[in-house]
Amino acid sequence: MTTGGTPRRRAFLAGVAGGTAGLAGCSGLFGAGSAVSVLAAGSLNDALENGLRERVAQRVTVEAHGSARVARLVAEGQKDPDIVAVADVALFESTLTPPWYAEFATNSVVLAYDGESPGGRRVADAGTDGWWRPLLNDDVSLGRTDPDLDPLGYRTLFALELATDHYDTGTDLRAAIPSPDQLYPETQLVSQFETGAVEAAFTYRSMAVDRGYEFVDLPAAIDLGDPGLAGQYASTSYELPGGTVVSGAPISYAATQRHESPATTTVFDALIGDGYLPEFGFAVPESYPRYTGQLPDGIAN
Repeated sequence: MTTGGTPRRRAFLAGVAGGTAGLAGCSGLFGAGSAVSVLAAGSLNDALENGLRERVAQRVTVEAHGSARVARLVAEGQKDPDIVAVADVALFESTLTPPWYAEFATNSVVLAYDGESPGGRRVADAGTDGWWRPLLNDDVSLGRTDPDLDPLGYRTLFALELATDHYDTGTDLRAAIPSPDQLYPETQLVSQFETGAVEAAFTYRSMAVDRGYEFVDLPAAIDLGDPGLAGQYASTSYELPGGTVVSGAPISYAATQRHESPATTTVFDALIGDGYLPEFGFAVPESYPRYTGQLPDGIAN
């Protein structure tokens, strides 16, 4: 079993739950003067607030939600940010269809647990080869995000489906483990974990590393973090509200700049390529940032 350290910064994490609430004033700043507005995946919130801000002189406003919701807010005209950053490039090929975008980081799914709780200890004892057993036996209070709202939610389902085959369980883990009472918004899941409302949670490795969670590192065949296993991941899928079907794929974060200005371009370039993301648990392959589409003048390539 591989774990990601020991729990730390518990008080800090309570603030993440208020990520949307604490940033509520930011949404009203979209389009305001010199501020550059960023609408982003919830899993990027900490990195943008505490990493990106320190690297740019421009005033930056950040609003974070699950990526599927981010995409819908923009597609439906409810939000008009300067920059959009999502946790699944597929959302830029379905719900949103920007003329170009940049992939800038990768991640993987892990099972975080509270080692001080009875359920968390069961997960720890089960380890990499058996983490699913206490979840299947309902011995652990589990938290996960809503697959209709963000990619982490449907990636959790993908991981459970892939685990069924990988471990040859004889039980459909995707059907047997999920239940409605496990669902939390991405920006609130961490507080539920921190306050003890849940004993384990499916989360991104970046979130677990950055926040000092103990976690089980899932095998590459399950964690959606290995580009070489793209074909295997693609055997899974989920239908979003509105009928869009997303298929399993290696996790890749992507961003696009929607409004052009020198300030916005400076912030965008820093967001995708200023070297701060590994500090927050993300992986940045040598080939990134990787661009798709016709880039406007001024975007570094």
